[in-house]
Amino acid sequence: MRNLKLAAVAVIATTAALSMPAFAGKTLDAIKARDTVACGVNTGLAGFSAADSKGEWSGLDVDICRAVAAATLGDPTKVKFVPLNAQQRFTALQSGEIDVLSRNTTFTMSRDASLGLHTTGVTYYDGQGFMVPTRTKMKSAMQLKNQTVCVQSGTTTEKNLTDFSKANNLNIKPVVFEDFAASVAAYFAGRCISYTTDASGLASIRNKEAANPKDHVILPELISKEPLGPMVRRGDDEWFAIVKWTIHGLLEAEELGITKANVEQMKGNDSPAIGRILGSKDDTGKLVGLNAAWMANAIAATGNYGEIFERNVGPNSPLGLPRGTNNLWNKGGLMYGYPIR
Repeated sequence: MRNLKLAAVAVIATTAALSMPAFAGKTLDAIKARDTVACGVNTGLAGFSAADSKGEWSGLDVDICRAVAAATLGDPTKVKFVPLNAQQRFTALQSGEIDVLSRNTTFTMSRDASLGLHTTGVTYYDGQGFMVPTRTKMKSAMQLKNQTVCVQSGTTTEKNLTDFSKANNLNIKPVVFEDFAASVAAYFAGRCISYTTDASGLASIRNKEAANPKDHVILPELISKEPLGPMVRRGDDEWFAIVKWTIHGLLEAEELGITKANVEQMKGNDSPAIGRILGSKDDTGKLVGLNAAWMANAIAATGNYGEIFERNVGPNSPLGLPRGTNNLWNKGGLMYGYPIR
């Protein structure tokens, strides 16, 4: 009898806990007080985060920031974009200068476990590659033996290059630059025979910086795994949950066919899954300290994940990248949105 009573108490306690709204958390409180999300982005990487001549930011990482702002404050324009280089990015997040780092940053164990930061969710699966002038007629990275390669310091790219060279006895000679722009300029000036970074970054650089993109070829090998996505500070589980579940919500929206154009219409759909995301049948926002329209606002602002991808880096964008591993799990890719329920 005693065991039955204990079981009943446990069930009641669990039910009560599930029905309780989340605490806002200090980060969300600060964001609401200043009415702005501070988002750290790249200083200029076309397709991911770059500002035009008018100071307007665009890119996949930028759109993730806008989706978070829309979910949090109901307005995608309430974002302060803070451009950061590779050396500045983690300090800016640790110090509280920014609320979220959405800057083509690779998730690694050391970063997740030793910097006082949390990885949230993968927004782009990438891998490190090499670009060379077409005139070299190189077909493989294995032909870089004893060659110079431009690389940015303070990145996983630099470490991967060293590992790749040693593993294959290539004696590659890294030419290291602290500044991203300087490393790119050095490659196009001919100081290095090759440039290395994430394959998506190579496509961006070739499209934006090359006098003639056809004069440069990206070699076929990928020498690393580079899961990229936003990071937040440890110590605020509520804010961590908001950023993480906004990403998963964008993926779930694509899978369920919710788009920027039809989000209002879909609020009348009978699907329980759609109702949970859009807040029309179940208030999931209360679980993360937000209102019921949190994901509807995010989708209305940026579209679902597939729309964000296609607009910024997809086959019809200037970068022209295939969806590939960044397709949904049920379409041959790795993108798998956790259930919003």
